[in-house]
Amino acid sequence: MNLRYEIILYWSKEDQAFIAEVPELPGCAADGQTYQEALKNTEIIMKEWVETAKKLGRTIPEPKQRIIFT
Repeated sequence: MNLRYEIILYWSKEDQAFIAEVPELPGCAADGQTYQEALKNTEIIMKEWVETAKKLGRTIPEPKQRIIFT
């Protein structure tokens, strides 16, 4: 599965963990004690999100392309 969604990764002082959110997939987020762990967990959650959406017959958004300004 080739998932090319934007991931926003940040440190949460409250949770004492890195949080990774996928804005284009509502509710899709994961955490980890390290930057790498949060990204790895997000890959798993994105796949599960898409698989669940397919099973439920829901629309899966196409990844948006970021526009780069120079």
